[in-house]
Amino acid sequence: MAVTIEDLYRNYGILADAKDNLSQHKDAYQVILDGVKGGPKEKRLAAQFIPKFFSSFPELADAAINAQLDLCEDEDVSIRRQAIKELPRFATGENILRVADILTQLLQTDDTAEFNQVNAALISIFKIDAKGTLGGLFSQILQGEDIVRERAIKFLSAKLKTLPEDVMTKEVEEYVFAETKKVLEDVTGEEFVLLMRMVSGLRVLQTVHGRQQLVELVVEQAFLEQALNPADPDTVDRLLQCTRQALPLFSKNVHSTRFVTYFCDHVLPNLSTLTSPVAELDIQLEVLKLLAEMSPFCGDMEKLEANLNMLFTKLLEFMPLPPEEVENGENSASEEPKLQFSYVECLLYGFHQLGKKLPDFLLDKVDAERLKDFKIRLQYFARGLQVYIRQLRVALQGKTGDALKTEENKIKVVALKITNNINVLIKDLFHNPPSYKSTVTLSWKPVQKTRAVIENTSEMGSGGSTKKQISPLPRRDARQIYNPPSGKYSASIGNFNYERGGFRGGRGRGFGARGNRSRGRIY
Repeated sequence: MAVTIEDLYRNYGILADAKDNLSQHKDAYQVILDGVKGGPKEKRLAAQFIPKFFSSFPELADAAINAQLDLCEDEDVSIRRQAIKELPRFATGENILRVADILTQLLQTDDTAEFNQVNAALISIFKIDAKGTLGGLFSQILQGEDIVRERAIKFLSAKLKTLPEDVMTKEVEEYVFAETKKVLEDVTGEEFVLLMRMVSGLRVLQTVHGRQQLVELVVEQAFLEQALNPADPDTVDRLLQCTRQALPLFSKNVHSTRFVTYFCDHVLPNLSTLTSPVAELDIQLEVLKLLAEMSPFCGDMEKLEANLNMLFTKLLEFMPLPPEEVENGENSASEEPKLQFSYVECLLYGFHQLGKKLPDFLLDKVDAERLKDFKIRLQYFARGLQVYIRQLRVALQGKTGDALKTEENKIKVVALKITNNINVLIKDLFHNPPSYKSTVTLSWKPVQKTRAVIENTSEMGSGGSTKKQISPLPRRDARQIYNPPSGKYSASIGNFNYERGGFRGGRGRGFGARGNRSRGRIY
C-alpha cells in the first residue's frame, strides 16, 4: 500500500516526539523512506524528512542514501532540486566520499538551477571535509564519464581558489597536487590548462621549490625529450600550450633553460615549416615571442654557443641586405627588402639575453666575413628603423587620451615600442666590443593591461602579424624605456585568445583525446 501524505506526517510526528528514544522507532523511519515511491507531494516531503533523522538510524544508512538518490534522479526537477539541496546532510563520517562522488556525477545536469544547486552542495560539504570531498571529485575525474570529468575539472579550477585557508589547509593542498599529477597522466589540452591554473594558485606551491615542481609537470607534458614534428599541428599545439603554462613560473631561480634549448634545437631550425594549429595565428611570430619571453630566465646552458649561433643565423634571415646599387649610385629597380620588425624584435631580444652569457660571441665565435655581413645588415636595418621612428613620432605627436585609443593609433603605439626596442638593442651590438647592458620591455608587455597585436606592412616592407594573447606574466623587466608612436603598419591590435580545446590525436600519456568512459550511474 502506497505511503500517503498523512502517513508521512504521522510518522514524522512519532520521530519528532521520540527525542532520545529515536532508535526504537525504526519502523516509522522506514515509512518515511518508502515515501519516495509515492506521488510528487510525498516525494517532496520525503526529501526533507529523510535527512532530518538520517543520523539516528545507522543500520538504515544505505537505504536512506539510496532513497535520497532516487529523488535526485526524479523526473520532476523541483523534486530533484529539493533532494540535492538536502544531500550535504548525509555527508557525515565515512559517507562524505560517497556523497561527494554522487554530487560530482550530478554536475552533468543541463538544468541551470539544478547545476547551481549541485555546486552549492559541493561547496557546503567542502567545508565539512575538504579532503573527503576532493576524494569524490578526483574519483570521478579519473574514472567517470567524460562530461562528468570535464565539469568536475572546471568546478575545481573555478572554486578551489575561492575557499578560505581554514578549508584549504596545507595537507589539503598537498592532496590536490598529488591527485592532479595522476590526472595529468592522461589529459586533453583544455584540461591541462585548467589543471595547471588550478595548481599554480595553491599556496603550498608559492615557493621556489613549488614552482620548480610545477615546471617539471609542464616539462613532462611538453615531451622535450622528443624531436619536434613541425608538420603536425597537434605537436606544435602541445608545445605552445605547455610553454605558455610554464612562462609565468620562470624567474631568476626557476630557469627556462630546457625550454629555450629545445626552441633553439628544434623550433628555430624548422621555423618556416611550422604548421599552425589555429588558422588566425602567425605561428612563426608566436613561437618567437615565447622564446623572447623565456630568454631572460635561462640558467647555465650546455650548448650556449650552439644556441647563440642558431639565434644569430635566424636573425640574419630576417635582417635583409641593402638593395644593390647600379653604377650611377641609384638603387636598382628591384623591390625594397621587407623589414620584419616584429620578428626581429623577438630574435634580437633573445640574442641579446643569451649574449650576456657569452659576451665575446660576435668577436671570437663568428668569422670576420660573417660578422661584416651582419654589420651591413644591422646598418641597413637601423637606417630603415630611424625612418619609421620619425614617422611614428610625427603621427602620434600631441595625441593623448581617447585619441590614442583608436585602432589605428593603438597599432602605431605598439609599432613605436617595437622600433624603439630594436633601436636600443642594435646600438648595444654596434658598441666595440658589443655590449649587452641595455634593458628593454618587450613591446607586447606594456604596463597597462593591453595585449598588443601587430601585423606590420609598410611602403618599405612588412613585419609579421600577431594575433594572440600572451599568458599573464608578472613584469620582471626593469623598466619600460620608450613611449608610444608608427609608420604604415597595417593590421590590427586586439586580443586573440589562443587556447584551443583538446589536442587531437591518439589517447595516451599527455594530451591525447581521451577515450569514453561511460559507466552510467555508479552511486
